Amino acid sequence: MKEKTIGRILKASKKFEIRFSEVDSMKYVWHGSYAKYFEDAREEFVRKYGLGYLDIFGHGCYAPLVDLTFHYAKPMFYGMHPRIDIIYRPTMAAKIEFDYEIHDTKNNDLLVTGHSTQVFIDKEYQLLWTNPEFYETWKEKWVL
Repeated sequence: MKEKTIGRILKASKKFEIRFSEVDSMKYVWHGSYAKYFEDAREEFVRKYGLGYLDIFGHGCYAPLVDLTFHYAKPMFYGMHPRIDIIYRPTMAAKIEFDYEIHDTKNNDLLVTGHSTQVFIDKEYQLLWTNPEFYETWKEKWVL
């Protein structure tokens, strides 16, 4: 069952160029490059809203990635200049969830969608079952 979306939508976008080192012999974007694009979107989100890895670490936690999915609608090729959108998905659980969309900037065609989930662990690598106080404060500032 999906949780009800609460608060406002937090979204960031970034245009990027497909580099030669990111494609395979068919000139398609190699599947391993998508994780990097999603991480670049995450960094853009952090620039806009905060909640960076060093912020999390500074509060005595880590936020490892536990789920990452991609769904391909159309191929991306060397030399394209697509846009990636990252959308924060609010949840009451002790985790951070994002949805991703990559669009062709020439015609806005949807190329790829994806999702990521990060959980909170303490510095002894123990899973936190409730949201850390700093994350609740962040959510109150931006979401609720």
